[in-house]
Amino acid sequence: MRTPIAAILLLLWTRPTSAQEKAESPRVESVVPAAKQPHAGNPAVIWYDSFDGPESTQLQYFEYQSGTPGAKRSDQEALGGTGQSLELFYGKGKQGVGGRKLLFGDAPFGRPVRKGERFTDVYWRIYVKHQKGWTGSPAKMSRATGFASGSWTQAFILHVWSGSGSTLTLDPARGVRDAQVVTTKYNDFPNLKWLGNSPSGKFPVHATEEAGRWICVEARLKLNSPGKADGLAQLWVDGVLDTERKGMDFRGTYDEHTINAVFLESYWNEGSPVDQYRWYDDFVVSTQPIGPLVAPRKPTLLLTSTTACEVEIAGDSRGSTVVWSTPSATGKVVVTTALEPGTTYFCRVRHPGGEWSPWHQPFVVEK
Repeated sequence: MRTPIAAILLLLWTRPTSAQEKAESPRVESVVPAAKQPHAGNPAVIWYDSFDGPESTQLQYFEYQSGTPGAKRSDQEALGGTGQSLELFYGKGKQGVGGRKLLFGDAPFGRPVRKGERFTDVYWRIYVKHQKGWTGSPAKMSRATGFASGSWTQAFILHVWSGSGSTLTLDPARGVRDAQVVTTKYNDFPNLKWLGNSPSGKFPVHATEEAGRWICVEARLKLNSPGKADGLAQLWVDGVLDTERKGMDFRGTYDEHTINAVFLESYWNEGSPVDQYRWYDDFVVSTQPIGPLVAPRKPTLLLTSTTACEVEIAGDSRGSTVVWSTPSATGKVVVTTALEPGTTYFCRVRHPGGEWSPWHQPFVVEK
């Protein structure tokens, strides 16, 4: 019996092209976090925000203190599939809307968290997700800085900005000369000394093929000892060191103020090429390394694909120690083997017979 011509044409019309298949290569969208994350009650943690609580929990941010809250929270996108996230919108040709300004320690204005404390070594982490079909690289993602006065003069800044292509980079700047602050306002570019923004990272955070899933981005700023060039800046993406700057002089001999602010940002210098969204979630600021989220011993993985996929989990970012796999999974995958407590694992996924994704979406198993 011959297959009707109409059925053959329909089959050909609905079959994705190789380009479509590549663009829709599956990923692990996120891992469902354990109910208890290690950030609450940890004295090293300066700030933790899952963006899930009542609106009153946002009052610590400078925007709320000044009466202009800016970005809204979304209940449509959230790490692990439930809760809320911080929504950033980029209108076509526009610079973007959204962000948060967190003040802490010895910030000389506002109502800082842990007021009066001094911090010379700070890590901050967010998860970022770009909508499916995302295009382009927005200039700014976050920064840590040291404010030196109520007029927002800055002694030093470490920017996490777009690098080459679709990657991120670190772009540090110094606002002092010897022990004297020479900036006169916020973003006083003419009076900043730029310390070098290369090499860029390697991970294509803004690439279309990585859109539609949560990516872990963590940065570190360690100030130099006054008068020495021993500062350090580092950037990790999906649990892997992506780029760093060693032997840095961030502040000369200046020591009046330390790191006292971290900003989450949206600004796109030349404007977005199309209307599109991205989201931030699980924001942590700490004096110790943070790393990826903590998951149960039998974690649940959420996939970007609703069609059948093969999934593997390994105990390293190169996949040399695969500890669990399944030949066919759709949408939500529950790992059937209890994984080792305190161990970091990485995931990869593919459609049967297709190319594997890179090893990505790391998580730490709860103890």
